[in-house]
Amino acid sequence: MKTAAVAVLGLLGALCLCSRTEATTAWDVLRNSAANFTGILPCGGWNCDCEFRNPKGCCCVASQLSQLEEATFMRMVGLWTNLTGLTGQIDEIIDGRNIAFTATLTPTPGCFGPFTRNVSIPYQNITLNQGYGYNGALGAFTAPRPGVYSFSYTVYSNMGPARERIYYKTQLVKDGQVIASSWEDNREDSEDSSTQSVLLPLRQGNQVYVELVSGRYLCADTQNYNTFSGYLVYPLLEM
Repeated sequence: MKTAAVAVLGLLGALCLCSRTEATTAWDVLRNSAANFTGILPCGGWNCDCEFRNPKGCCCVASQLSQLEEATFMRMVGLWTNLTGLTGQIDEIIDGRNIAFTATLTPTPGCFGPFTRNVSIPYQNITLNQGYGYNGALGAFTAPRPGVYSFSYTVYSNMGPARERIYYKTQLVKDGQVIASSWEDNREDSEDSSTQSVLLPLRQGNQVYVELVSGRYLCADTQNYNTFSGYLVYPLLEM
């Protein structure tokens, strides 16, 4: 019964003009009773200036709805800001991901080397150079962006006649630091090859190349067996 009475009073209150004039009819009595009701109203309190003087679009919970709308809007702004930042990070990671190269030593029936100092091997026959990080004239790869890279190289030499000394040593170098090496020194094999593969974290601008150690040589590679290749495994935002 109390709930029903409150509902009735709420309805009447919404229709009243909050007038405190002397009641002259039954309707005036009900209206004034609703306006002067001191109990708990359904919405937790009304603003008669709002409900009764400007009823169009006005509600007893207008203030709460306004606060909820403002809070929802601010949350949407925050979510949009976070989404925009995440999109930027994804674009930064994906952009420039296609970095790869492969090249071979120019075929020659003679020998490359020996030299009196370590010499970078110029793999000038380039078959792939995505991202343009590899320079065939220098035989060096320069990292276009920071990331983890995979590199591999194959060394081949053929001395021809039996009992000729096969004598080579090559090494993978990162900015002057030797990372890996391959060598052969014997008279039992007139033809031999070896392969090295490594993973390297690089900063933008780091250089990686393969060099022939002084006094050594590579001979009779007419089939592009001496190769050097690399690619970006995954980028890093910073190092």
